[in-house]
Amino acid sequence: MAVPKRKTSKARKNMRRSHINLSMPGLTPCPNCGELRKPHYVCPNCGYYDGKEIVNVKKN
Repeated sequence: MAVPKRKTSKARKNMRRSHINLSMPGLTPCPNCGELRKPHYVCPNCGYYDGKEIVNVKKN
């Protein structure tokens, strides 16, 4: 049975995990209202996509 001969140090463990992290999603400004939104998604602020109103969003 394979058993580690020595304890893995904190430095070696952290170097192995260095690429495991959260990343920010790419956000682009909406051409209609300028609010940041995910690309290729309907804008949650104004409801427009590709210059057309897709969803009727009620303003408060």
